[in-house]
Amino acid sequence: METPRQIRLSIVLLNYNRLDETRQTVERLLAMAGERPDIEIIAVDNNSVDGTAEYLENQEGVRAVLLRENNGIAGYNKGFALAAGEYILVLDDDSCPRDAATLNRIVALLDKNPEMGVLACHIETPAGEPQWKWHLPREHRFGISPFFIGCGFAIRRRLFEQIGWYPENFFIYQNEIDVSFKVRMHGFEIYYDPECRVVHRGVPSQRPGRRCIYYPTRNTIWLIRRYYPRPAATYMLLSRLLVGLGRAVYLRQMEAFRSAVQDGFSEPIERQRPSRAILRQAAPFFRQNSIVHQTGRMT
Repeated sequence: METPRQIRLSIVLLNYNRLDETRQTVERLLAMAGERPDIEIIAVDNNSVDGTAEYLENQEGVRAVLLRENNGIAGYNKGFALAAGEYILVLDDDSCPRDAATLNRIVALLDKNPEMGVLACHIETPAGEPQWKWHLPREHRFGISPFFIGCGFAIRRRLFEQIGWYPENFFIYQNEIDVSFKVRMHGFEIYYDPECRVVHRGVPSQRPGRRCIYYPTRNTIWLIRRYYPRPAATYMLLSRLLVGLGRAVYLRQMEAFRSAVQDGFSEPIERQRPSRAILRQAAPFFRQNSIVHQTGRMT
């Protein structure tokens, strides 16, 4: 009788109608995971119609989760719940670790640092150029990070389950911010490691449109209402509305903006009370929603 293998790291990725990107990522992952029998690959498909589901079903070494509708980021949660590993590495369909050394380092760092709830990876282009965002520290060294980028991070599975995975009602955008607050409120820390390299090919799925106004605006309103006390919340909400309005006018998406504001304030929110220390660590999110700090577009 074959002994069941013990899984240390579960790799979970999500696809929607991007077969070519998913194929590239899966092929690279299979090659890297072949060096470690304690790694599993879970690929979730959000009801694609481009042949991705059929492709995933025929990939030996990949556990395919085929959904009947596009659930947005909630689709990830179906894969997270099936993960058997102690740790979960979260990827997009167009992102992948640079090499197997990154996988080994992720496991080693999480093993060595029990206070580390999330490991934020260094995100780079195929040419090796950094894809820096405000979620990560500017310093290119190992240390505390305010947030993480969703196309490349690792998290303790038990912790992720305790905080409820991704917020399912977000659909897309800002889910990393919600998880980051919850990770710290559960007593864990977020670290960034530039040696954990994830390549993000960054192929856009569509041109800017309604979703680029509606979801960032609505979800940010929810986050501010949930985690920030007055008067900071009042200031941040007014700032977000002003900058969001300007972007909506520029993109001719006023109806999307109106709907986002309505839904952002009408949704019942369970208020949380993060400590002052946690709010200080979240300073980049505050600056993204401060009219004083923002002179360009907020995303």
